[in-house]
Amino acid sequence: MSTSLANPGVGLAVLCTVMVVCAAVVYRFTHLGSPLVVPGAAIRGAAQLAAVSLILAAALAHLWSSILVLVVMFAAAAGTSARRAKAGRSAGWLALSLAAGVGIVLPLMLVNRVVPLEGVALVPVGGIVLGGAMTATSLAARRALDAVDQRWGEVEAGLSLGLDVRDARMEVVRSAASDALLPGLDQTRTVGLVTLPGAFVGVLLASGSAVQAGAVQILVLVGLLLAQTCAVAVTIELVAREAVHRPRLHTPRT
Repeated sequence: MSTSLANPGVGLAVLCTVMVVCAAVVYRFTHLGSPLVVPGAAIRGAAQLAAVSLILAAALAHLWSSILVLVVMFAAAAGTSARRAKAGRSAGWLALSLAAGVGIVLPLMLVNRVVPLEGVALVPVGGIVLGGAMTATSLAARRALDAVDQRWGEVEAGLSLGLDVRDARMEVVRSAASDALLPGLDQTRTVGLVTLPGAFVGVLLASGSAVQAGAVQILVLVGLLLAQTCAVAVTIELVAREAVHRPRLHTPRT
């Protein structure tokens, strides 16, 4: 099935410009922030996609270069999660959360041969799984650390009852960080009813097979659920054990 959806050209550029300007106007008159936020993000996104398109065209031709692309993507995801957590150098440990999510899902897909060991399949699927794990890790770390700061009295109460630092922090961390799983759960529960995600639409436009598109999408969604669950589990453990922490004035009792 052929399609002219989003073909590069003047029409696409004009439409994107109009939408960016509209968003900037809304920012300006509702005081959501600087009206330059959306234009800046759009320009950066367009530049990055242009560069990535050129790189991927060459990289996907070889397995080794495809793996290198995934490594670069992983490093960028780890850096993003670390910045979002606002935990200084200790946030570097969040790379373990990403590794837990991606390191379980991708090997399962490859061993089962559902995803072929080829760059053209490995990079897109790996990128989707990595992106989901990054979002869950960022949210879980930020909310867990916020919970420790805001509910420190409860942590101290747990310590006074004889709990060790890990268990006392886990009491306030677990419930806060578990919210990071809600977007993925809601997306899976409402797929096809509320939204048609990118993987489904992409396959549908490329092949015209709704059955194949549905199969690819459920594979991606279930993989995301596993990756995000593992990532959040590792994240809350890192925060509970103070491997990932924010500087504070009070000192926990052991």
